Amino acid sequence: MRLSTKLTVLLISITSLVALAVGAFAVESSTHSQYAVLDSSINGVSDVANHPLSALSDALNLVQSNNLNLTLVVIDPRGHVTTVATGDVALTGRPTRADARAALHGIVSVANLPGFRVRAVPAGGGSYLLIAGSAAEVAQRAHQLVLQTLAVGLLAAVAMGVVARLFMRRDLRTMDRLVTFATSVARGDVGEEVPPASGSTDVRELQHALADMVLALRRTIDVEKSNAELMQRFIGDASHELRTPLTVISGYVELLQRPDLSEEQRGRAVARLSREASRMGSLVNDLLFLAEVRELHDRGDEIVEISDVVSAATHDFTLDHPERPVTRTITPGLTIVGRVDYVERLLGNALGNVVRHTGATDPVRVTLTRDGGDAVLRVDDAGPGLPTDSYGAVPGNFQRFDPSRSRGSGGSGLGMSIMADVAVALRGTMTTARSDLGGLAIVVRLPLGPTSNG
Repeated sequence: MRLSTKLTVLLISITSLVALAVGAFAVESSTHSQYAVLDSSINGVSDVANHPLSALSDALNLVQSNNLNLTLVVIDPRGHVTTVATGDVALTGRPTRADARAALHGIVSVANLPGFRVRAVPAGGGSYLLIAGSAAEVAQRAHQLVLQTLAVGLLAAVAMGVVARLFMRRDLRTMDRLVTFATSVARGDVGEEVPPASGSTDVRELQHALADMVLALRRTIDVEKSNAELMQRFIGDASHELRTPLTVISGYVELLQRPDLSEEQRGRAVARLSREASRMGSLVNDLLFLAEVRELHDRGDEIVEISDVVSAATHDFTLDHPERPVTRTITPGLTIVGRVDYVERLLGNALGNVVRHTGATDPVRVTLTRDGGDAVLRVDDAGPGLPTDSYGAVPGNFQRFDPSRSRGSGGSGLGMSIMADVAVALRGTMTTARSDLGGLAIVVRLPLGPTSNG
């Protein structure tokens, strides 16, 4: 059953119950009042006929003078019944002396006179005067009132149903549209706009909640679609990158099995096998690290003295490459919230990128400064840089910005991607820009930790 039907039935039921309760009270009150009037007439006659010797004449005189709709009956000691006065409704039975004795002390209803209220008084000589009033008119009026009450209750219920439908019509139409829209979404059609809502607050809140849900669903679908595409591309690139060294290794293994191979050729083949195996091991390690960075939700964050980490990394780089001019500008006392190994990996990739893609004597500049609430790490080199349209882009997996960056010099293509993902894991960002030294500038912005004082 639809909600609108349930609400309408509920309102009609409540209205009907209220109308019936009010009607029953009205019928009961009216009937009680009419019985009170009838009983008052009977008691008035019995009060006048309070002397046995004159009871009959006094009662008859009062009934006739006031035109009371009462029946007067005398029951003698032998049980003979004599009707003295008759009301509009004749007696429905024959009263007995036992009925008269039962009615001596108050108005009663007796089995022999159904539909009558009776009262008896002594009439002298052992006789009784029975005063009877018909309740037929009271019953008829009560029946009419019951019918009127039922009719009014029915009309009130119908009117309430019509008013309820009219009052809820706008909300019900909106809910019907929302239900239709939700059904379409459930079937996979998330491109439609959420129907506008008007009417009651509850319906508007439902529309807003549904709009938020659909927006979140669309975002989830977009993310899942993007992730699926990225995963497919990643798997394809990874399989290609892994297939190449495996093919080389397989070829050199077959070459080493030749009996006519010279020692010089054998030595070159072993050296090439070693390089390819090392390269494949590095690629696998990079893939595992990327998976860790992207999937690890609990990073075990701590306060990292990034100034100290950058200073130590650049110092080691200077010692390892004494022929290369290295300029360091590091603001002391800067901290971030993250993991030391992530920061070290980011620096290692950035400086390794410089070694692979620049000349041995090309200058390098490493700066770490504070910019508002961020620590800004910048690594500039004087190498060939990137194509003009590649600056500012976030690299993808296995992406090489320049075909001249061959596999031999460019590694797996995961270095830049790892740096970008590590920056995100540290709640920051990484971008690329043209360096004033002439080559590439890698710029990483990380939010400062609570204990930074630089």
